[in-house]
Amino acid sequence: MRIIKTKTFELAIYEKGNKNSSKLAIVIPGRLDTKDYIHNTSLVDYLASHGYFALSFDPPGTWKSPGDINLYTTTNLIKSVDELIEFFGNKPTILAGHSRGGTIAMLAGPKNSCVTCIIPIFSYYGAPSDPLNERIIDGKVMSYRDLPPGNMKTKEQKEFGLPLNYFEDGKQYNALPELKNCTKPKLFFYGVNDDMNDLEDVKKAYEESAAPKEIHALNSDHDYRYHPEIIEEANQIIGEFLDKYS
Repeated sequence: MRIIKTKTFELAIYEKGNKNSSKLAIVIPGRLDTKDYIHNTSLVDYLASHGYFALSFDPPGTWKSPGDINLYTTTNLIKSVDELIEFFGNKPTILAGHSRGGTIAMLAGPKNSCVTCIIPIFSYYGAPSDPLNERIIDGKVMSYRDLPPGNMKTKEQKEFGLPLNYFEDGKQYNALPELKNCTKPKLFFYGVNDDMNDLEDVKKAYEESAAPKEIHALNSDHDYRYHPEIIEEANQIIGEFLDKYS
């Protein structure tokens, strides 16, 4: 792990592959997830083995990235992706992400001219879901995450008090309008047993997106990081997709 300084943020990154590679891959974590979860590191490693300089990062203000949790917004996540692409030389870039990370890929990918492929995994195209009232304490939504590597539920967890501004900021974003006109290759995944995202929402993003595009089902619940065989399957499908389109 190292911390890099983009124009606006200090970001802790997990990186693999040849820094002189002509192609970049960025794996974006889900909401309040870390780059060090096994599904993120596995995909980074897989993409590096296929010739990419690949990385994942802790979003601003979370985990090992410096800053206050107030930095954690959809706006700043999109900006982080754009600044990472610039930091590493504006190379042809694929964006992949699980859950909210895939949403960020869908939002940032169509607008950034360096992005060549967009890969959302179990991701909704719109605003973050509203928090439950019982989770709101002193204006913050209390959230808890497993400790890395995240391949199992951990008794000890990391606590976040996510400001309500995160949800207000997110309301301004919907990926569908840009996806309708985006002709960059897109690979959508949905989980057969996803208990957080409605598979019809994933299918809607797929159906309304411009071609070329593919959609694949994975026999998993939302947190596919708990299932090593699903991680491997997703990586293989992504590899085949990139061989076809990149």
